[in-house]
Amino acid sequence: MNEDNRKLQSTTLLKFPIDLVWEVWTNPEHIANWWGPNGFTNTIHKMDFLEDGEWNLTMHGPDEKNYPNKSIFKEIIPFEKIVFEHFNPHFITTVLFQSQNSETVLNWSLLFDTEEMFNIVVKTHKADQGQKENLEKLEKYLSELISK
Repeated sequence: MNEDNRKLQSTTLLKFPIDLVWEVWTNPEHIANWWGPNGFTNTIHKMDFLEDGEWNLTMHGPDEKNYPNKSIFKEIIPFEKIVFEHFNPHFITTVLFQSQNSETVLNWSLLFDTEEMFNIVVKTHKADQGQKENLEKLEKYLSELISK
């Protein structure tokens, strides 16, 4: 099955070293501060950062609704790769980290089961814009950490 019609992918160059980028992706105390689109906050209930570990969080939307999320970590290669399976809606997230001098290339993709589910999540619910905002929040959070 062709992945092009069911994959959302973003690549960005973060002007921060890979060890710091990895830390804010893998530590629940950090990820709670930047995860999600603009206007969202998070409560991390559980984040067992190991293969087959569970990640449960509630995203609190600007509409005052709560959005529970459940994922299972499938593959972790330190400072290189995180793969997790997200449920409801179902998709596989792959995040690749590549050190480039003192910066980090981040490649973040979501692979949906069907083109129809991709269209619902990305086109109807604007997940592409949400992912862009999420990357902007990550970059802002990293900047704040560096300036402390």
